[in-house]
Amino acid sequence: MPSQRLSVVVTRRLPEVVEKRMAELFDVTLRDDDRPMTREELVAAVQKADVLVPTVTDQIDAALLAQAGERLKLIAHYGAGVDTLDVATARQRGILVSNTPGVVTEDTADMTMALILAVTRRIPEGLAAMQSGQWTGWAPTAFLGGRVGGRRLGILGMGRIGQAVARRAHAFGMQVHYHNRKRLRPEIEQGLQATYWESLDQMVSRMDIISVNCPHTPSTFHLINARRLKLMKPTAVIVNTSRGEVIDENALTRGLRAGEIAGAGLDVFERGHEINPRLRELPNVVLLPHMGSATLEGRVEMGEKVIINIKTFADGHRPPDQVVPSMF
Repeated sequence: MPSQRLSVVVTRRLPEVVEKRMAELFDVTLRDDDRPMTREELVAAVQKADVLVPTVTDQIDAALLAQAGERLKLIAHYGAGVDTLDVATARQRGILVSNTPGVVTEDTADMTMALILAVTRRIPEGLAAMQSGQWTGWAPTAFLGGRVGGRRLGILGMGRIGQAVARRAHAFGMQVHYHNRKRLRPEIEQGLQATYWESLDQMVSRMDIISVNCPHTPSTFHLINARRLKLMKPTAVIVNTSRGEVIDENALTRGLRAGEIAGAGLDVFERGHEINPRLRELPNVVLLPHMGSATLEGRVEMGEKVIINIKTFADGHRPPDQVVPSMF
């Protein structure tokens, strides 16, 4: 790359400390507001930038990449999941892609446990009663939830986040089970005190709580479909802090409304921020606005990884977090 400072375009507002450091290192174009870029703005960005820094709200597909200028040589994604990026097409066009893996593992696992507790202990219902002034005092049968200790937790996807959830669940006295594309090494499985299920159907049918922690890929789209939801015990709950597309949201809504599933905690949704309105009406559902990784520490660390990837690229080396199509 030439010795002059790289032209970097960032598609969303980032923590101030990250933006300040980028401005010191690169010829950076930052956002004045925090709305997502329009398609036209994204086209303009890929035509003028050496490096694009998109987020999960940006669809970087083949059609957009076809309009990229010759200068664009790196897409330094601000996020771990790259299902909104056409990595294969980028590679064909000589554009490297990097991401920020591992940064939000602990934060997302914390939120998974928060959702498990919120659903099983009916925390939002109690909060609503307090805020509306409807609480009239303690009663032996009011807001009865369920104890998490001793319950069977089935983790779908035993990567970094799934394993972090397992460690937390064990501390709460839960029995940890999991289904994964590949079984963990014996020493890891033993350390987590986790039981492997080769059959997802069998695991789903026997768990008290299902936690979705796998990425969205063609093979995981609607992995939790209508048939598998019907396998769940009517007393079971499901939480999702991974990707909304993994669950058939319409089928989940029907099951919840019919009483076939006891509850759900969702931080992600199948159609982004367009949430099935029937989900909002259900008292046994906890909905969060994609807060799983929303800690200041995590967001700053993500920015630091982006900067390291760009700086390493600018120095003529491969970014340490380069993504290749076979990874996903």
